[in-house]
Amino acid sequence: MLSYCGIKGSKPLTQETEINSIPKEFYSLNGFVKIAADNTITIMAPNPEGGQGVKTSLPMIVAEELDVDWKAIIIQQADLDTKHFTRQFIGGSQAIRQGWKPLRMAGATARQLLREAAAKSWSVPMEEISTKAGELLHVSGKSASYGDMANLASTLPVPKNVKLKNIKDFSIIGKSKRNTDLQKIITGQPLFGIDTYKEGMHIAMIVHPPAFGLKFKSIDNDAEVRKMNGIIDLFPIKIFNEGYEKTFFDTTSFNEVIAIIGKSTWEVMNAKKTIKASWEPFESYTENRNMNGRKQVSRIPAGLENTADHVKKMQEAMTKPGTVRRKDGDPDTAFSSATKIIERTYTAPFLAHNCMEPMNFFAHVTDDKAELSGPLQKPEFTEQALSVRLDMPLEKIDIKMTRLGGGFGRRSYAHWLIEAALISQKVKAPIKLIYTREDDMTSGIYRPAYTITYKASVNAQNEVTALHIKGGGIPESPVHANRFPAGAIDNYLAEDFTIDTNLTVGSFRAPRSNFAASAEQSFLDELAEAVGKDPIDFRLDLLQRAKEKPVGKNNDYDANRYAGVLKLVREKSNWDTLMKEKKMGIAAYFCHDSYAAHVIDLDIKDSNTIINKVWCAIDCGIIVNPDNAKNMAEGATVDGIGTALYGKLSFDQGVPDKNNLNTYRHIRMNEAPKAIQVDFVQSNEDPTGMGEPAYPPVFAALANAMYKVDGVRRYEQPYIR
Repeated sequence: MLSYCGIKGSKPLTQETEINSIPKEFYSLNGFVKIAADNTITIMAPNPEGGQGVKTSLPMIVAEELDVDWKAIIIQQADLDTKHFTRQFIGGSQAIRQGWKPLRMAGATARQLLREAAAKSWSVPMEEISTKAGELLHVSGKSASYGDMANLASTLPVPKNVKLKNIKDFSIIGKSKRNTDLQKIITGQPLFGIDTYKEGMHIAMIVHPPAFGLKFKSIDNDAEVRKMNGIIDLFPIKIFNEGYEKTFFDTTSFNEVIAIIGKSTWEVMNAKKTIKASWEPFESYTENRNMNGRKQVSRIPAGLENTADHVKKMQEAMTKPGTVRRKDGDPDTAFSSATKIIERTYTAPFLAHNCMEPMNFFAHVTDDKAELSGPLQKPEFTEQALSVRLDMPLEKIDIKMTRLGGGFGRRSYAHWLIEAALISQKVKAPIKLIYTREDDMTSGIYRPAYTITYKASVNAQNEVTALHIKGGGIPESPVHANRFPAGAIDNYLAEDFTIDTNLTVGSFRAPRSNFAASAEQSFLDELAEAVGKDPIDFRLDLLQRAKEKPVGKNNDYDANRYAGVLKLVREKSNWDTLMKEKKMGIAAYFCHDSYAAHVIDLDIKDSNTIINKVWCAIDCGIIVNPDNAKNMAEGATVDGIGTALYGKLSFDQGVPDKNNLNTYRHIRMNEAPKAIQVDFVQSNEDPTGMGEPAYPPVFAALANAMYKVDGVRRYEQPYIR
């Protein structure tokens, strides 16, 4: 996929420019930069684009060091290519952070090759050659375009010592650039996997067991379905072979499903509704996993699970000793001598991702090769799993990445890609697999259910002397033992537990942190009130202690930067003045290497929560594309408010209680904040995470603001029940 920013020295290219107008021959200076003789400059966008803006921001980093006019380049979405790119996926808000230095080096190296080529052509020292906006300039007055020297530059050896720009000289990084796909998005041009169409392509769908805890047994009306209009084939498929050692992202809810293939989406959907199948309970089993070199055995229990049972199991686990993750000082003694003890328990339910674009993938598998195209977050890992399943070497597998219509972790677990490949292999034809919304919502992969208890001891001087954190979940723990306020309290204990389940879970925007922050920051607010302090002052005092005399050595946050976002949001929200007349809540959190703080001003009228304004302060180091970073903070804020107020999925006999958006409540347009103000800490630190850090604090800021209005603390999510 090509996106155009214009070409220097020629008529500016637009989104409507035909691809065949682009020069056929480019000279590759490295995996990221291609230049044609007519000075057409192409920069590859290596990572999948899921709305976080990396298809624009990553090329900006290359363009900065290459020293080109941003309007004169073409941005092209790269295919999966492990020979030229590393970490070619999105997740953990690490795309910019991990790509920062490699991408700068790619641009700077290409620029130096062009300078060396010019020096060789002109028989002058390279040091006498400078660049400006895609031109090579010599002190004598000679000049040439990058295109003039691209052929020679592509033949030169890669230089060993390359100098990067000084941050103060940036002219592209730090300046807002429009989303390179914007015109195509608003005009409905094909960008997403669901848009894929190939001549001779069939449509495929799947039918999975109706409840977690069941497995495939038989298709009971095979002949009837095959007679329906447009139906080509019908059969069960197994996603992973028995005994396969799964890797980090090889999660699949149901290993055997029914595939149905036909000529059109409508015909396949109708036939899908007609299928009658038998399912049977499975026995408990274990899965062997290789988690990036760390071996793990997962236990999958039998049975049809219920939310009521989950709640009981978590409550029971809270009464038993957990696994100690960190212990500082002597918490037992501190609690035994406390003047006051404050203890609160917080809970959160399972959540569904509900990406706007349903899961889908195109596949054409032959005996010789596999061609695939679609939206996924971790193509490299999925390709490895597909290679094992098809028994086909990696070099014969070609995965093209389309824009994602939402991800948030859901598209990390691309079992549907393997399903598409297996279906294509079986029918010996190209197919596009499409999940219905009901398929997606009822087959995992969910945000886990959590619980956590915070207990603090306070002495006669109203000082916090100890903190005990104990949490767990189904099936993972939300406890981050070394995060704030660890390191700020002398006596500290963090312990956790996990409960096995056959419900499949996985990454959900800011995994674990999305709940941990809501509980932690809600409790700190209540604790501040108990000791008679302003909630921002209370947090800043703890951070000052962590800075001047930290407890322990494993604290995973920078107290200065943490305090910085609190001070910034305090200033921007006019907290000290407005708190006297408005009902505002505060929260701050560190995750994905970045710091975020929110202040929310709201009213509650006739049971309706009206968000008047949200102030958001972020420290994520150098901002590559300011408007894009602001958009992500605004999106995280709206998303977090909606999830905190309404998000919930319950189970009865292994069946989720919601299967589509008519029952799974999301925030509505008229419920979004009337205003969101985003401010960034000015920094020369290397960029850190942005897509996820602004999400976790929203939950607690909202809960704390609601308390200021109606005097009710929120301990259970969703807040509106």
